[in-house]
Amino acid sequence: MSSGTGQTVPTGLKPPYPPTTAPLGGVPTTAIDIPISGTLLGVFALAAAAHMFLFLRNNRRRHKFVFSVLLFGFCMTRIAALALRITWARDRANANLALAATVLTSAGVLILFIVNIILAIRVVRATHPLVGWARPVGWAFKVLIATVVAVLVMVVVCSVHQMFTLDLETRRMERDVMLFAGVYMTVVAVVPLVVMVLVKLLPRKGPYPAESFGKGSTGAKVALLAFTSTLLALGAGFRTAVNFEAKPVNDPQWYHSRAAFYGFNFAIEIVVVYTYLIVRFDQRFYVPDGSSKPGDYSKAGGSVPGWWAGSADSEVACTSYD
Repeated sequence: MSSGTGQTVPTGLKPPYPPTTAPLGGVPTTAIDIPISGTLLGVFALAAAAHMFLFLRNNRRRHKFVFSVLLFGFCMTRIAALALRITWARDRANANLALAATVLTSAGVLILFIVNIILAIRVVRATHPLVGWARPVGWAFKVLIATVVAVLVMVVVCSVHQMFTLDLETRRMERDVMLFAGVYMTVVAVVPLVVMVLVKLLPRKGPYPAESFGKGSTGAKVALLAFTSTLLALGAGFRTAVNFEAKPVNDPQWYHSRAAFYGFNFAIEIVVVYTYLIVRFDQRFYVPDGSSKPGDYSKAGGSVPGWWAGSADSEVACTSYD
C-alpha cells in the first residue's frame, strides 16, 4: 500500500505504524546518539537553571520578566525531547518513543518564535509609538501568536494520527497540512527579522518621541533580535525543506544526517538561549509593569487619544509581559 508520498505503508502491523520516509536525524543508536544527546541535555539543563535563577532573583527585586520563565520552559522541552531520544536509542523498534521524541522536538521551538515576536513588539512601540501602540497593530500581533498555537495543535494532531492510519487519502491530506505548517512557521520565524529591518529603515511619524527601555541601546536590541531571528528562521527553513524533499526510509540523504539534525535543531537553539542569557535580555527588554500607551516605557506619557486607550491594548493584555 502506497502513502501520499509514494512510499509503501506497512501492513500487517499494529499501530502506531513505523514511518515510511527517512526521518531527520535517522533512528538513534546507543554508540552515537546517547553521548551526543546526553551532552546536549546537560547544556540545556544549565541554561534552564540559569534562566530560572535570573527570574527568581529579578522577581524578588520586583523586576518581573516572564520571558525568563518561557526560556526555562523551552529548555525543559528540549531536555524532555533529548531524554526521549536517548530512551528511543535503547529501544529502536518502539514506534511510540519515536513519535513522542519527534513531536516534542518539532513543537518546542515555537516558544522561541513567540518570545521573539513579543520582544519585537516592544522595540516597535519604543521606536515608532504611533504605529506600535495602534490598536490594529496590537490585534494583528495577537492574532499572529494565536495562529502559531493553532498551527502547533494541527501539527501534533496530524503527526500522531498519521502513525495510526493506513488510509492513503488521509495520510496525503495530513502531509499537506504539515507542509503548510512548516512554511507558516518559517514565515513566523522571519517576522521579527523583517520588523527589525523596518524599524531601522522607516522614519518615525507622529507626535510621540522614541523611547528608551531597559538597558543598552536600541540598536543593540535590534541587532540582537535580528541575529536570533535569523538563526531560528534558518533552522525552520531547513526543516521545512527536508519535509518537502521526503525520501524512502531506506534511502536517506545528507540532509537526514545526525549532523544536520543536531546542528539545525539543538545547536541553533543553544546559541539563541545562551545569547539571551549572556547579554542579559532580562535587563535589556524590561519595561515598566502595566505599560499601555506611548510614554509608558519611560513613564513620560500623559493622556492619549482613544486610538490607544483601553485595556484591550494594554501592555499586559496585548501579548507583552514584564
